[in-house]
Amino acid sequence: MPMKPVTNVLGHLLGYSASRLRNPREDLKAEEAERLLDCLVQAGPIYMKMGQLLATRSDLVPGEWVETLRTLQDDAPRMDAATTRAVVERELRAPMNSVFREFDLEPVASGSVAQVHRARLLDGRQVAVKLVKDGVPEHIDQNLRLMGRGVRLAERMIPAVAESDGVRRFTEVANLFRSQADMLQEAARQKTVYRNFKGHPYVRVPQVIPDFVTPRMLTMEFMEGIRGNEGHRVRLPPAQLARRLQDTIYTMLYMHGLSHGDPHPGNILFSEQGELILLDYGITVELSEDEKWGLSSFYYACTRKEWDIAVERFTAHFVTGKENLTERWDEYRKELVAALEHHFDTVSNRWSTISYFRDVSTILRKYGARYTTSFTKVELVFLSCEGFATQLDPDINIWDNARKFTDRYSPYMSKEVRERFDAQFKNQIPSSLEMRDRANRSLVAPTHIHRYFFPSTYPIFVKEAQGGRVRDLDGNEYVDLSGGYGPHILGYSHPVVNEAISTGIAAGLLNGIGNEPEVELAETLVEAFPSAQRALLCNSGTESVLLAIRLCRAYRRRKTVVKFEGHYHGFSDQGMVSSWFRFTGDKHAPDPIAGTLGSNEDVVRSTLVLQYGDIGGLERLRERLDDVACVIVEPMPSSTTTLDQDFLAALRKLCTESGVPLVFDEVVTGFRVAYGGAQTLAGIEPDLTCLGKIIGGGLPCGAVVGRAELVEMSRSSEDPFIDYEQKAFAGGTLSGNSMTCRAGTAVLAHLRANQHLYDELEAKTQRLRADFLESTRKRDISCRINARGSIFSLNFSHRSAGVYRERMAGSNFKATIALAYYMRRHGVYMPELHSFLLSTAHTDDDLATTGKAFDLSVADMANDGFFVT
Repeated sequence: MPMKPVTNVLGHLLGYSASRLRNPREDLKAEEAERLLDCLVQAGPIYMKMGQLLATRSDLVPGEWVETLRTLQDDAPRMDAATTRAVVERELRAPMNSVFREFDLEPVASGSVAQVHRARLLDGRQVAVKLVKDGVPEHIDQNLRLMGRGVRLAERMIPAVAESDGVRRFTEVANLFRSQADMLQEAARQKTVYRNFKGHPYVRVPQVIPDFVTPRMLTMEFMEGIRGNEGHRVRLPPAQLARRLQDTIYTMLYMHGLSHGDPHPGNILFSEQGELILLDYGITVELSEDEKWGLSSFYYACTRKEWDIAVERFTAHFVTGKENLTERWDEYRKELVAALEHHFDTVSNRWSTISYFRDVSTILRKYGARYTTSFTKVELVFLSCEGFATQLDPDINIWDNARKFTDRYSPYMSKEVRERFDAQFKNQIPSSLEMRDRANRSLVAPTHIHRYFFPSTYPIFVKEAQGGRVRDLDGNEYVDLSGGYGPHILGYSHPVVNEAISTGIAAGLLNGIGNEPEVELAETLVEAFPSAQRALLCNSGTESVLLAIRLCRAYRRRKTVVKFEGHYHGFSDQGMVSSWFRFTGDKHAPDPIAGTLGSNEDVVRSTLVLQYGDIGGLERLRERLDDVACVIVEPMPSSTTTLDQDFLAALRKLCTESGVPLVFDEVVTGFRVAYGGAQTLAGIEPDLTCLGKIIGGGLPCGAVVGRAELVEMSRSSEDPFIDYEQKAFAGGTLSGNSMTCRAGTAVLAHLRANQHLYDELEAKTQRLRADFLESTRKRDISCRINARGSIFSLNFSHRSAGVYRERMAGSNFKATIALAYYMRRHGVYMPELHSFLLSTAHTDDDLATTGKAFDLSVADMANDGFFVT
């Protein structure tokens, strides 16, 4: 495929295209388009890429140009048959027929860098073979070297180029172009995207055939489809198809952090039913967890019209060269606010990515600043996506469709949905809303009203609770799936609890002084766990974790605590490290990050964060054993409801060998999934177990149980000097109070005597899970529901649970939060974005009501646009 040297055509191309873009002649548009196409082809692969992008911008160039340049997307010049055969056999280092039963030497598509052939392997599988065209890598290198010289010269002579750090930015772009000719890199990226979309309802990615991948050849599953520029042939309304495209690209950017970097019509096929087939991973955009957070937080501020905050976030995450900005901040802030307000508010219904980026770039250049490289890549993806989507549906509202991602932590898809919620709940729960407003004048309630990260917009206030139901101030009755976040396994107002509390009231409430109920509760706890020899009582699950970690630090005389990403151990600084929705570092080697403002950074830094289920990641623990005080883990995390027995066994083995105490946090699962907790299901004994919730019978309670030498680190030696030197302090005025201990012992005694209740709870759990899945399945809504032992973890996503951050990255938070409010409209109370629970008090009627409410809710949500189908 002969190409003219770039110097022969570049000057003509730039001068010609610039003048014609400004003032194209109507009578010569078709001829001009052909001449421009010829220039781009002769200039080589890099310039053909420019033409591919122009072919999606019907808003910028004449229609005749768009039609002509579209040939660059999948019908660019190709190798002849003889050259193709030689390339294949060179890559295989063997005759073609030793691998392929059939091989069509006429390509089905040809792009700027590679061409694709249909073939059949000897085992009968039909495959697509992508071949880098002969001479293209060398031509790319030649073009980039010439361009690089020009950029370096320009940087020395033109201040604007120097200020924009032109050489560095060009080098990064050049590396992207060079990687397009490396099929080994492309195969690795394609495998990752394949895993990310596995199980998706309408996105398909060809599976790589690794045995036949070489530096210049990529073999993959063959997928037939309608070309991207022929979307009119798809049996789906254009608006729906365009929205699917936008949702797919935004999912990759905002959620997966690995996006197709070149989503033009030549790289995407459609099935007749409207499935998207994503091809060609020569260029991808990869965002770190910090960059994903920055992208979401910036656009979220824009959706809320919090312009000053938006400027701060944008500047912090996506701007470099900020020296002049600091000195002229007020002036810069005002200009950027005006630009953001214009695009995100005034003309949001006529959104134009290219206009938005142009205006912001102009402001940055004025102050000697520039986009980061990552944001530049995101800009290119947004531009390609917008151009393609607009081709499919010229009336598409880009910004409105983006709400699923840009304000993903709100429960509304539109102004209309919010207004409907407001009207519905004003009529349904007026007394609760009035109490909410009253409470706001005196109370901060971070557990149920002003919840961190996800505040409750429409809280209910309960007047009475009985069995598996609650009744609010307005007399509305709800099936309750919160269970007080876990304590009420027997439901509300259970006779054994009421009797224990009544007896305790008559006997007098005791605390801070010895009483028989505290001894009885301790005996019950020690008896329930095979590994337990002693118990230490406290007032909450958070306290139990604080005490367990202190005991281990004192015992080991070490300070590093090992925990797992996404595992929440109460509201202490250590318990919240890397527990929420903010992650940083590599997914296989997370960096610790504070769970909240106000955390002690020394505590955060003294935490080693691993991934639950990643046995290979335990090597990081092995390398740090000399510094480790203990390992704390939720054996069955309530956020995912998974129990990885093999991983826990490997962790137990390593801790045993090294003498590092293993602590199980069973504050939620203790006595809920089984009598004795998740450790009895796994058959693995920790050194310490942290407990709370159920063991108090609905009253505040916590406990640490385990090996005597660890728990007795808090027992006095009767020598004050030894106590200070060798013991750890544990206290609490209400720890072991008689009322809590009576209630807790009564509940545990009832569970111990009626262990058939656990089988019944599991049956109810699986019945409700099946009902929920059927409701989503029949509507083609992606939903993952993990459920075991009365604990439910629901996630509107096609992705199975991998490491915690991947599960969160696949979550439709907006839909999950909104579900709580839709369910409330249909008589079921569940907390916003939290695991929900069943109790032994829930009846068949309760389950039927819940199943029907869920079915109605997801139907309403689908109609309101929460799911792209």
